[in-house]
Amino acid sequence: MKASSLSFRTNVSTELDVSKISLFLVGTKWTYFTDRTSVKASELDLKMGHTLLSVLLLHLLNTFLYYGHAQVLDAVLMTDPNWSTFFTGEFVTFICDMNEGDDADWEYKINKDGRDYTCYNTYQRYTSEPLSARHSGDYQCVGRRRSSYSTKSSNTVSLTVSAKPKATLTADTTTISVGGSVILTCSVQNSVGWKYEWFRRTQRTSEVLVDPVRTNDELNTVISVSQGGIYQCRGTRGKPVYYTDISDEVTTEKTLSNEAVLRRQPDWTQMFRGERITLTCEIHGGETTQWVYEWRGPRRYVHWTDDNYQTFRVSKSSSGDYMCRSRPRDDSYSSTEWSKSITLSVSGKPKALLNADVRDIPVGGSVTLICSVNPSSGWEYYWYRDGKKSHSLTSQDAVFPSNGQISVSEGGLYRCRGGRGNPVYYTEYSDPVTINNIVPNRAVLTLQPNWPQIYRGEKRILKCEIHGGDIEWEYEWKSGGLIKPPNQNEFSIYAASSLHKGEYKCKGIMKTTKTSSTDWSDPISLLVLDNKPKAVLSVSPSWLSPGTSVTLSCEVEHSSAGWRFYWYKAVPDLSGTSYSYELLPGSINGTEQDSYILHGQTQTAGFTCRAGRGDPEYYSDYSD
Repeated sequence: MKASSLSFRTNVSTELDVSKISLFLVGTKWTYFTDRTSVKASELDLKMGHTLLSVLLLHLLNTFLYYGHAQVLDAVLMTDPNWSTFFTGEFVTFICDMNEGDDADWEYKINKDGRDYTCYNTYQRYTSEPLSARHSGDYQCVGRRRSSYSTKSSNTVSLTVSAKPKATLTADTTTISVGGSVILTCSVQNSVGWKYEWFRRTQRTSEVLVDPVRTNDELNTVISVSQGGIYQCRGTRGKPVYYTDISDEVTTEKTLSNEAVLRRQPDWTQMFRGERITLTCEIHGGETTQWVYEWRGPRRYVHWTDDNYQTFRVSKSSSGDYMCRSRPRDDSYSSTEWSKSITLSVSGKPKALLNADVRDIPVGGSVTLICSVNPSSGWEYYWYRDGKKSHSLTSQDAVFPSNGQISVSEGGLYRCRGGRGNPVYYTEYSDPVTINNIVPNRAVLTLQPNWPQIYRGEKRILKCEIHGGDIEWEYEWKSGGLIKPPNQNEFSIYAASSLHKGEYKCKGIMKTTKTSSTDWSDPISLLVLDNKPKAVLSVSPSWLSPGTSVTLSCEVEHSSAGWRFYWYKAVPDLSGTSYSYELLPGSINGTEQDSYILHGQTQTAGFTCRAGRGDPEYYSDYSD
């Protein structure tokens, strides 16, 4: 137990304050303490209390007399409240304690930054006017003894006065999960001593003080809330109460357990520029609740609206993910979670693709055409013939085995396109496909002269003839060579080369309809040999007797047809180093026979031959 403070005077006229002396009962022992010594009394029975107290006081007196003077303590300046940082408009009280004699023995004043702040007066406590920035500085208390005018100075206390603070409100998250809560924290930077007040409002209600769920915090610094709304806070401290500016707003939103489901109509994964789509947001649960809806998509955000659907024409920029959510009409701070997203893929306007299994309708038959728009679905297909785009074909014009297919028995120029949706969205028209009727007339291809083996430089004529009927025809050719024949009934090759080799066909097209034609002719294959042929001469018999007949035989390398043969005698020139050739009698126009007989040959002579064919005539090289 702590003893009462005692004051007394010594014979050295020094005032002693024994308030620093403490007496404690420890078990059955009394102990007292001074700044210099501690003394334990002998163990006595507690019944001797008064005697023991007298002994202790006598011992203390002897101790002070022994030292010859009393200990003098420093003056102390304190502030209430004891904060180093204050804000404009707050108050502070300075408390001055000389720690010597009676309080009434002193006069007091406060210095600021080494200059008088107050005059000497008898009050230990001084309460400031409302603080402002000019009150920042270093303060000291000075005591003056009224009896002797001696002075005593306290420690220095530094004060900083800042502008009125604003509370800071932070949230770990602003979305309250289903059945959960969020943590809000309020603080005032660089200062202490605050308690906090919290406020909540909505767009429809005014601000009210709330008593939220605390989280082990008597100062209300951190709170837990499970209700959506607009929250603010402010700090309070001191007497009279001082308030910070209110914090910025933090909006929390409560997540409802209802599920938002987004649907689309039509339900096509691939869409095209200009098509229309409707997105509908359905809420599962809470059927009696009046809902409003929020929409999110690429370059598209619709805040709360009464409509649970969105209808629009798509463009390429519409590609992306779409979501929706909902909240009750009368609660702006509760909503469902966002729905699962729906992805739109939007391309430019498509073009239909038209394919035909064959393009020639056989006599009495038909061909099938197929129209498609890839990759997409939901299309109806529309068919057109001979450029008449204003009227699509009907079942009276053709047979429709299935959607996207048509069977036609009439030649013509066909197109198609796809359409889907309501109102109908059309694709671009397909490229045209020409379908031909095959007529019974027959195309016959001939080669003039009819020698399929051709040597480079020879001339040939391919001729297309139509048998049956007195009809005007145009002609079409198929060529395996690199040179395409003209659309005429004849194709003249004036100097054959490797460019002309290959297989040739022709057919006739009626000029009146352009879509009725013969079937293709039988093919003719041309083989063009690059090397000029050479004649080969042989003699029979090989051993001659003077005056006997000699038979010369001539043939062309690479057996071929149509040749006439020319026979020559070799005549040496005067120098004897070269020869000239003279036609033998009867061969000026060549002979069809590949042999020539020399009668009564008596002298040694040289002979050669060569072959020629065609018009103009094409010659082989001379034989050796």
